Amino acid sequence: MENLHDKRKVYEKSQLIESEIKQNPIEQFRDWFLEASENPGISEANAMAISTLEEDGCPRTRMVLLKAYTHEGFIFYTNYDSRKGKAIEKNHKACLHFFWPMLERQIIIKADLEKIAGNLSDGYFHSRPKGSQLGAVVSPQSQVIPNREFLEEKLKELEKQFESDEIPRPENWGGYIAKPYEIEFWQGRPNRLHDRLIYQLEDLDWKISRLAP
Repeated sequence: MENLHDKRKVYEKSQLIESEIKQNPIEQFRDWFLEASENPGISEANAMAISTLEEDGCPRTRMVLLKAYTHEGFIFYTNYDSRKGKAIEKNHKACLHFFWPMLERQIIIKADLEKIAGNLSDGYFHSRPKGSQLGAVVSPQSQVIPNREFLEEKLKELEKQFESDEIPRPENWGGYIAKPYEIEFWQGRPNRLHDRLIYQLEDLDWKISRLAP
């Protein structure tokens, strides 16, 4: 057994104080996200973990990329027939998680998920590089495939087929919007006395509370 008892880090880069935060969590997210995006040590500030509930009752977590956020929520894209898509279809709740070690910050978001309008998915799909569009068509995401060559051969076929034509968005590929009802902002602090402020939606207003670390 490897002993990890001494793997410790001192958190002292910032603080999270009630008098300095935004009253709306999306605005607070925007401020933190912009800081993360501008930090040279963070290559993908929009990388987030999303956890959904599987049929066996066990949560499953994977990394996806946030592609937009609005006052309503957080938008990402996926294959609707994937494991995450099927899990969302049965249970519309999910947990999103951002972790930015360089800033000693994390954000935990509990949300209800909905598919976005088809025309919005169309717009984003056709804004992607052609290779990414073909990849979405080629991959039967989460399904068992015989080997790597299966994908590569299928890709070659589609490259020829759509060499000069627009690639239609697959009906089983598109976006979700995660509409938050709880958002926790975590800031590392010395002596493990971290700052944790949680926004909880009550009717149409956000209630802000401090949690013990």
